[in-house]
Amino acid sequence: MSEQNLRLFSPAPAAQAGRSRLPLGRCLVDSGVITPPQLVRALELQQRIRAPLGEILIAEGWAEKPDIMNALAAQSGLQHADLSRQPPVHALFGLACRRFWFDQRVVPWVRMGPMILVATERPDRFEPVRQELARRGLTAVPVLARRADIDHRLAEHYAEGLAAAASNRAPAEMSCRTWTPIAKLPAALGLTAFCLALLAMPLAGFTLLFVTAVITLLLFFGLRLAGFVAHMLSHHSLLAPSTRPSLDLPDRPPCVSMLVPLYREREIAGALVERLSRLTYPKALLDVILVLEAHDDVTRAALARARLPHWMRVIEVPAHRGLTTKPRAMNYALDFCKGDIIGVWDAEDAPLPDQIEHVAARFAHADEDVVCLQGILDYYNPRSNWRARCFTIEYASWFRVVLPGIARLGLVVPLGGTTLFFKRDVLERLGGWDAHNVTEDADLGVRLCRAGYRTELIETVTFEEANFRTWPWVKQRSRWLKGFMKTYLVHMRSPRRLLADLGWARFVGVQAFFLGTLGQFLLAPVLWSFWLILMGLDHPAHAMLPTSAILACAAIFIAAETLNFVVGVVAVSAPQRRFLLPWVLTMPLYFPLGVVAAYKALWELAADPFFWDKTQHGQAGEESAA
Repeated sequence: MSEQNLRLFSPAPAAQAGRSRLPLGRCLVDSGVITPPQLVRALELQQRIRAPLGEILIAEGWAEKPDIMNALAAQSGLQHADLSRQPPVHALFGLACRRFWFDQRVVPWVRMGPMILVATERPDRFEPVRQELARRGLTAVPVLARRADIDHRLAEHYAEGLAAAASNRAPAEMSCRTWTPIAKLPAALGLTAFCLALLAMPLAGFTLLFVTAVITLLLFFGLRLAGFVAHMLSHHSLLAPSTRPSLDLPDRPPCVSMLVPLYREREIAGALVERLSRLTYPKALLDVILVLEAHDDVTRAALARARLPHWMRVIEVPAHRGLTTKPRAMNYALDFCKGDIIGVWDAEDAPLPDQIEHVAARFAHADEDVVCLQGILDYYNPRSNWRARCFTIEYASWFRVVLPGIARLGLVVPLGGTTLFFKRDVLERLGGWDAHNVTEDADLGVRLCRAGYRTELIETVTFEEANFRTWPWVKQRSRWLKGFMKTYLVHMRSPRRLLADLGWARFVGVQAFFLGTLGQFLLAPVLWSFWLILMGLDHPAHAMLPTSAILACAAIFIAAETLNFVVGVVAVSAPQRRFLLPWVLTMPLYFPLGVVAAYKALWELAADPFFWDKTQHGQAGEESAA
């Protein structure tokens, strides 16, 4: 061992050795870090939440991380490894695979003959490391280091591999990363042939488009109707917070890691910290990770001005081949999470304070095949303007009425992008998120169902910022629609396999959601032409379709609009949203702008399929979170 290493790793002082068998709490009391009453209160809390004592003391503000590390050294007789002054020897990482070092959360530091000094924060969990290196004829000796330093060295050593893995984590057959120019060729040729046929036979072509538009409308109408009926027939409603069940936390509450991807968030950092600080879940079991791109100086500067609590940390994602997407960032951060439950929030989110308690309680009592919980999304600025009011009605209709009904029917749940919670082991087995999909949430919802798992809606709300400006709304909606296109194309590569995985009911549900959503926007101008008939004007479909078919189409249109109105009224009937009731009548005027978004999405699907059109947050303040 070098002289520098001798300075960094030296025998324990006699004074410390004499206290080596004392409990950690006693070491802290003897050193004057905490008082005996604080220790008693911490031990009582530990009985309830089963968290490490050191984490509880830090969470309660009674001790700092260096205090805990010093006491741990005194208790165990181990010394500190200064990973910043003396980086680990990179060749030692080859003694085991990357997965092993990450799973054990240790770093091989220095080798002295057959002895390997291994940096760890939890010497009480060191036995697997000792056994693994013993199989190689080596003796593993633990030394103490902070978790943050260990993570930093793991990220540094495996930077290139981790960045590549984050981009390609999802299985290739379930990913849209194979959407290459060659892969696009059949679709491009098919679209070209259809356009030529439409020009050659305009009457027949337009009628075909009209019938297709009606079919997609009927598909989505059927899905919404099924969800609405299932919701109304259920035994409880998600319309009001008062209907939420009481909390019944498990005896050993889980550690929960929340991923919050950030990108060029100049305005949101301070407000985000304030909103998340309202959470009431034990902070010793809460791990909030702010995930930002390594080149994102804007967000880094904003976070530098905010004081992060100890349970909130930053992870920077290294660049890889120009891909900058939210799912890639989350894939990278997944390896650094502490929790058994992984959750996702967006930068502008304001979750209810007791949200994590509800998640832990539901997972504890749910069936084994329930591996994902989707919370309700709502907006905290519905009064910003007319578009914000309509956006709030749209979200309320979907997340408070239709989606809960779809989940109760056992159909595929197309996930929202935030307030999602997963069992970590299943999420990792499925390959995390598809880094190349710009609606990774909807895609993951399908993959979960294909693998035999279920998603449930949970009765807790996260408030977001309604995107109320015209062009930002179009950009956001176009990203969603482009992602729906990609998700549908990926999972329909083999319709037979999709049918075998899902069964007929769920297969039809997938068709209804994706074809219905995309068809209504892309073919909306064709549907609008039907008003020519109602105004007594000539319509191309008159010459090709019988009167009975025209009347059936009219009935479908009326039924769809009636259903949309009824769902909207039910969705905003809760006391805090009743002021939106008159605005439900204006919803038919809200969606036409989506046609622009749909054709923007279609163009990007061909020209720039992996482009993530960023939504700028921080444009509106909170009106209410009740």
